Amino acid sequence: MKLIIAVIQDEDANKVSNDLRNRNFGLTKLASTGGFLSSGNTTLLIGVEEERVDSALEIIKESCKTRKKITTDSIPSTYTAASGYIPRTIEVLVGGATIFVVDVDKFEKM
Repeated sequence: MKLIIAVIQDEDANKVSNDLRNRNFGLTKLASTGGFLSSGNTTLLIGVEEERVDSALEIIKESCKTRKKITTDSIPSTYTAASGYIPRTIEVLVGGATIFVVDVDKFEKM
């Protein structure tokens, strides 16, 4: 048995969860926060048989899309005496998924 840990953007969470459930994958959803943009993420814990790992990963890949987002730089770029620091806007790529697949030594459902 394997455990898939998938960190996805909140915008993709419902679609991914529904697509996985519709194909008989059980999952647990956890709210999480990203470190770079401090934005909302969802972490999915998916326990699967080894032969179904690729199928689950394909569903996640199909459902998680990357997109561009405009945000402010966390390091101020300009300082003026009248208004203080003026933040600089930057364009970043967000979305997709960060996935870990780990072995499960023991599984019990009580």
